[in-house]
Amino acid sequence: QVQLVESGGGLVQAGGSLRLSCAASGSIFSINAMGWYRQAPGNQRELVAAITRGGSTNYADSMKGRFTISRDNAKNTVYLQMNSLKPEDTAVYYCKISSRRYYNSAFYDYWGHGTQVTVSS
Repeated sequence: QVQLVESGGGLVQAGGSLRLSCAASGSIFSINAMGWYRQAPGNQRELVAAITRGGSTNYADSMKGRFTISRDNAKNTVYLQMNSLKPEDTAVYYCKISSRRYYNSAFYDYWGHGTQVTVSS
């Protein structure tokens, strides 16, 4: 079993900042990609940002320059620094990891339960 614990969500005014964290634990030999997704009411879940084990990053266009994803491999933790937040950033933010249990086992995706981010105008 793999558990993901997200934290750092909350209510912030437009222009403010939040830092999300997602710590993975359980039956983990190694983690490949880690990422953040979000889902607003009535919308599909969308990619916010992703990062490989080596540190290569990928961002959705609307987040470039405002959000920064990072990870601590020793702590199996991924972070999302969100600056210049806008009301349209309001959503539930989910982390996802791709991990394997043993050296030669397959990678599987795991999702967190989500953390609410609300940006007021």
